[in-house]
Amino acid sequence: MRKFLCILAVLIGCILPAAGQKTSMKKLESQRAQLEKDIALLNRRLEQNSRNKDAALSNLTLLKSKIKAREKLIAGCDQTLSVLDDSIHVVQRQMNRLQARHDTLSLYYGRLIRGAYKNRDSRLWYMYILSSESIGQGLKRAGYLRGMSAQLSNQALRIRETANQLALQKERLNGLRKESADMRRKVVGERTRLKGEEADANKLVSQLGKDRKRFQKELQEKNRQKEALNRKIADLIRKESQKTASGGNKSAGKKSGGKTTSTEIDTKLSNEFAANKGRLPWPVEGAIVERFGKHHHPVYTNVELPQNNGVTLAVRPNAQAKAVFDGKVTQIVVLPGYNQCVLVNHGAYFTLYSKLKSVSVKVGQRVATGQVVGTVDSIGGEDLFHFELWKGSTPQNPEGWLRN
Repeated sequence: MRKFLCILAVLIGCILPAAGQKTSMKKLESQRAQLEKDIALLNRRLEQNSRNKDAALSNLTLLKSKIKAREKLIAGCDQTLSVLDDSIHVVQRQMNRLQARHDTLSLYYGRLIRGAYKNRDSRLWYMYILSSESIGQGLKRAGYLRGMSAQLSNQALRIRETANQLALQKERLNGLRKESADMRRKVVGERTRLKGEEADANKLVSQLGKDRKRFQKELQEKNRQKEALNRKIADLIRKESQKTASGGNKSAGKKSGGKTTSTEIDTKLSNEFAANKGRLPWPVEGAIVERFGKHHHPVYTNVELPQNNGVTLAVRPNAQAKAVFDGKVTQIVVLPGYNQCVLVNHGAYFTLYSKLKSVSVKVGQRVATGQVVGTVDSIGGEDLFHFELWKGSTPQNPEGWLRN
């Protein structure tokens, strides 16, 4: 029993670390694949912008986003290397234990074989049994000889099993070492590309700094558009919140055009939306180029940009924007620089989908998670999508709500 428990403990000690490392590696591989996809998308956008002489500021934004993605990619590769190194050490320790076990079994087996060889004459075995003083003793001696034969066979089987396990671990170790070497080469290549991108960004900063007046004019226009968006959306959400608040928690409604309407907050929908924080799907597939909050201009670092109440993503041309959760379309508005914008209500929460060239829904329509609300527009040669998430009249950082 004790022997069985010892073997079980060894097996559990080998399996649990391996399972944890497998999960960690899977997550790192998924993150790395997403970052590589983001970098590829940003590369395509930069290539398209290379034909546009007036896209320097946009290129700088894209390039800085690519640098951040590259830095995360390198950090992820470093983590992968660390996991691989740990795995190599674990496998090496397992191999050392298996080798020691194999050597011990082989030594014991050798002694049994030598003992059997010395007494290999079958007549000695028969004489040993026949010289017994009683039938009982003879049976015991016969049982002893059968047991010794079985022990030899069992020991040989254990040696073969241990040898097979050792061969598998050696194969796994070689695979891990190859993977580690490939990852180290990848890290070197990524660091080289990162240096090149940082140099390109510095050149763009220098170029933009020389034409300060023109770019400041563009900046002022974009700032006006963003401030107008912030005011308009805040106003729309405030009015929608007031409508629902005026309904209170009563079940009564008002008749309008023969239909019964209710402004009561959908508490169940609100709770379901809140319960999915961190698990909501992204409205589009793309790379983030502008994050939530206040930021400074990438060139004129003393200039603070207007509050960004959401996230802006670089996307593929004609990308489709999808609802992140069940809800009801409450507003569709058109704003300079943001084109068509769709506001969806989720009880006490709101989501905004903007920079759309076409809309697939209408006001009052109920939408389901993943339903297309519109197609992203190309504005000034840029395929960008802007998304916001509000709790009542307070903007939230979408990255904290959307699936990582």
